[in-house]
Amino acid sequence: MKKCFHVLTKTLALLFFMIGWTHSVAAQTEQKWKSKDRNRPAPAAVDPGMPGTETSTGRAPSDAIVLFDGKDLAQWTQKDGSPAKWKVVDGYFEVVPKTKDIITKQPFGDMQLHVEFREPAPPVGEDQDRGNSGVIIMGLYEIQVLDSYQSKTYPDGQVGAVYGQYPPLVNVSRPPGQWQTYDIIFHAPRFDASGKLLRPAHVTVLQNGVLVQDNVEIHGPTATGKPYEAHAAKLPLELQDHNHPVRFRNIWVRELTDTE
Repeated sequence: MKKCFHVLTKTLALLFFMIGWTHSVAAQTEQKWKSKDRNRPAPAAVDPGMPGTETSTGRAPSDAIVLFDGKDLAQWTQKDGSPAKWKVVDGYFEVVPKTKDIITKQPFGDMQLHVEFREPAPPVGEDQDRGNSGVIIMGLYEIQVLDSYQSKTYPDGQVGAVYGQYPPLVNVSRPPGQWQTYDIIFHAPRFDASGKLLRPAHVTVLQNGVLVQDNVEIHGPTATGKPYEAHAAKLPLELQDHNHPVRFRNIWVRELTDTE
């Protein structure tokens, strides 16, 4: 009975502590900005741009960093720093097989990323040998690009997957030859000064406007399956050459910062 009383006492003490802490945090928030406070900084006005269609490449939001403007690959290089070898045609660029991956000149961390891609038509191959590429965030965390329209492969390797970790919630693939979209919200991992992981990476993915990854926790580099190793807060974005002529267009990034 005495032991139960002590357990109950400790539980109540913890409960009151949490309530007090919550009130303290709420009070601090209230001191900074009152509800309906007209002096609170207003969000910046941003032109949202226009979505792409089968005949139009669309337009990025006015505050976005445009990584491909339909004209050249000036924002991209090979991994060795030499000019990107993929070809630009009619407002899109296309993987040139066996030329290796390309990366952005600018590094990124937390971001909203928009990518449009088109699988080869008519389709060639099957399983993983069918329109394979990838959007590799920070060069470490891959969102798979694959022709998964009426084509089977392992679930965590199909289009919309966090490669090798999470299958997409649904398969919303369009037929090959039609433009598809990725809208990706990515929060990079955090490490302390000693290299210890403080917070794993998280990603949300919409494919063709449909949620396929819902703020999932990435377990580490997707290509290796190994645990996290400390890395820079920002690293280049990478697109994969998997020997298939996948096309890309209308790629832009909005860097995310901590909220107020």
